[in-house]
Amino acid sequence: MASQGTDRRAGGWIVGPPHPTAPAVRLFCLPYVGGAASVYQPWRGALGDDVEVCPVEPPGHQTRLREPAFARLDALVDALASGITDELDVPYALFGHSLGALVAFELARELRRRGADEPWALFVSGGPAPRLAREHPPVHDGTDAQVVERLRILGGLPEEVLEEPGLLRHFLPTIRADFAVFETYEYRSGSPLTCPVIAFSGAEDTDVPHTRVEPWSAESTGRFEHHVLPGSHFFVHTARTALLNLVRGELAAPAHLRDQDSRRAVDQ
Repeated sequence: MASQGTDRRAGGWIVGPPHPTAPAVRLFCLPYVGGAASVYQPWRGALGDDVEVCPVEPPGHQTRLREPAFARLDALVDALASGITDELDVPYALFGHSLGALVAFELARELRRRGADEPWALFVSGGPAPRLAREHPPVHDGTDAQVVERLRILGGLPEEVLEEPGLLRHFLPTIRADFAVFETYEYRSGSPLTCPVIAFSGAEDTDVPHTRVEPWSAESTGRFEHHVLPGSHFFVHTARTALLNLVRGELAAPAHLRDQDSRRAVDQ
C-alpha cells in the first residue's frame, strides 16, 4: 500500500503509462476495500496487445494518499466518470473485485446516463449482487478492532500490516471510507444494462458465496456468465491465471457475437 512513482493520467484516476498505440478496448479495473491501482499492475500486457489495462486509483489510496477518500458511492462514481471521460474514445470494459464490482456497476450506469456507450463487458468479481440486502453489520463507524477483524476475515491485507499498529493507524481512515462506500450504498432500480455481465466467484469464498453472485444476472438484458474459480474471497490473486484467461477470451470475442448480444437485448 506504499506510494509508488508511476505515470498518472485522467486527473490521477489511472496509474501507468498510456498504451503505445490506440487499443481495441480499454479495461478500467476497480480495486477492493483497502486496495489500489497496484493490484492490477501485473495485468498490464497480460491480456494481449489490443487491450489497455487501466488500473484505477481512488483518492486516499497509494499515489493519492494526500487526497481525502470518498465515503459515499454516488460522489465517487460521479468524480470517476468525469475523470475518465476523455478515455472513452475507444470501446471500454469495466472490471471490479468486491467493492470494485459495485463501483464498476454504478459507473456503467452513470456513464450511460451521461450519453456514453455501455461497456464492451462488465466484469463483476467477488461482489454480491447490488440488489441483495447486506449480510454483515457495518464496521465503517465501529471501533478500530471491529474494522481490523473484518479485514482479517476478508483477507485483503497482509498479516504484517494487520499486526503493525503504526501502519494500521495510517491506513484506517481510507479503509473506513472504503467500507462506508459499500455499507451506505442503496440500490436504485432502473433500466437494466444491455451489455454482457461476466461474474466470478470463489469456490471457497464464505463471505460472498456463488449464490450471492448469481443474481447479477438481473442487472442486464445481455448475456450473463458466472464462473466459479478455485480459492476464497481473494481468488482474484490466487486464481489470477484462470481469471485472466476468461477476461482475455471475453475481450477478444468476435464482432458477430457482440451483434448477437445487441440483438438479444433489443428483442427482450
